[in-house]
Amino acid sequence: MKQNLKTQNLTQLIIALIIILFVNYISSNKYFRLDLTTDKRYTLSKATHEILDSLNDAIYIEIYLDGEMPIGFQRMQKSVHELMDEFRVIAGSNIQYQFVNPSKSNDESKRNAIYQDLYERGLNPTNVKDRDEEGGLAEKILFPGAFITYKDFETPVNLLVNNPGLSADVNLNNSIQSLEYEFVSAISKIIATKRKKIAFVEGQGELDEFYTGDITKSLNEYYDIDRVTIKEYPKILDSYDAVIIAGPTKEYSEKSKFIVDQYIMNGGKVLWFVESVNISMDSLSTGGATFALMNDVNLGDQLFKYGVRINPNIIQDYQCAVIPINSAISGAQPKFVPAPWLYFPLLNAPENNPITKNLNMIKSEFPSPIDIVGNNSDVKNKIILSSSINSKVLKVPLLVSLNQLSETPEPNDFNQGNKPIAVILEGQFESVFKNRLTKEYTVGVDFNVKEKSEPTKMIVVSDVEIIKNEIKHRADGLFISPLGYDRYTKQTYGNKEFVMNAVHYLVDESGILDIRSREFKLRTLNKSKISEEKIKWKIINTVLPIVFILLFAIAMAYIRKRKYTM
Repeated sequence: MKQNLKTQNLTQLIIALIIILFVNYISSNKYFRLDLTTDKRYTLSKATHEILDSLNDAIYIEIYLDGEMPIGFQRMQKSVHELMDEFRVIAGSNIQYQFVNPSKSNDESKRNAIYQDLYERGLNPTNVKDRDEEGGLAEKILFPGAFITYKDFETPVNLLVNNPGLSADVNLNNSIQSLEYEFVSAISKIIATKRKKIAFVEGQGELDEFYTGDITKSLNEYYDIDRVTIKEYPKILDSYDAVIIAGPTKEYSEKSKFIVDQYIMNGGKVLWFVESVNISMDSLSTGGATFALMNDVNLGDQLFKYGVRINPNIIQDYQCAVIPINSAISGAQPKFVPAPWLYFPLLNAPENNPITKNLNMIKSEFPSPIDIVGNNSDVKNKIILSSSINSKVLKVPLLVSLNQLSETPEPNDFNQGNKPIAVILEGQFESVFKNRLTKEYTVGVDFNVKEKSEPTKMIVVSDVEIIKNEIKHRADGLFISPLGYDRYTKQTYGNKEFVMNAVHYLVDESGILDIRSREFKLRTLNKSKISEEKIKWKIINTVLPIVFILLFAIAMAYIRKRKYTM
């Protein structure tokens, strides 16, 4: 029996050693991690894995989130640290990072020089208030961002989402949700060896390079940007991954429509900004009134064939931007005050789409409603921008006058609900030239006319002002204002981010933009309840543990006394 027991123990020991060696071998050669959080906040996306796996040289990341910061930014710092560690698990030594405190210097002049350098290199500062050592409020300047350096290239990454319509806690939570996207998007941009090509279409009165200057500059960080006139050569758009048609004011010829149509049939992507109503803002600003008239650029049948119709109407919305008006009496010095202008709706960006998630409101001017039409089962549609529920539609021709600012709108009239202003169309489209003679458009060119497209996608927007920046004439030349910036209210709307995300959506095949769909639940404490019950919880957390320890000590002493006195 002793021999059998000895053999059994030895066998168990050998099996245990084999299991331990096998587990060690598997763990050293096979990478796996478990994310037990409900929102999977520590699980990186497939696109992130692929980009980090593709690194063939070191990337250096300087993160300006260090030093004394409010609790919210400390939480962001912790999240960035965890994300960088996850990056290193995949990319190894190809990810090198460090945290930097830009306010470390006690010399104010040196500190200001550092601030200026960070701003000029592309990081946006933010002012925050925090408690100092004496309990008072102290204002601090933070640069919540990073610089990514790869070989001889550097790109800034701003990490703070700042939506004025949301609380600081929600903005910080949205910023933490976006960390993976912001870093991976920047890394993808800086390591790209072959850039995709985007074309702005010209020739039909579209916005020129000045009115699209700011968005062109931003897009140029990711893509090669050209401006192409389409009137003759049918294959002129074939080399581009996407094209932007920004506000034509002249009629498209049938040949120009054919060129765009066949580009789509061959899998091309288009971002349309087409207005069905023409309004002269110069006449409105100088004369105080103008007429809104139809703007027929001969694209209605083409867009209808693809699945949308832009109605020749104008949307008014209770949720709108303001314009300055002179409130001074006649003959007195002008006094301008802001007044809501119902023709400039502020569009809420829905949270259920990666293009619009976490964006500030989008500013529009005289938008038109879009209808979803057709019964093509091969095409799917999704509305990504719409007016608020308190809106109404006006038919044209229409007299638009600044005198309307003095009129009190009737709330009951604004009951026509959310009106679509931007729509995604995705699938296989039918050509608008199906069953039509097209030989005259392809004379002298070896061209295969298609009547049904490859799987592709497009976005149709009924307001060109969403992509149009303002320009100022100065003595030293033209000054291009940032897209979405409102000089009256001094705030920047989400127009630029919307257009950038729309272009990324059209051309991105890696799935990076889908990372924006991630959502972390914000589990904040109830501040009013904390204030009301703080004494109770302080007692529970400080006194009760001591009471339990004392009761336990008394019980143990009583048990020992009974045990050893019997």
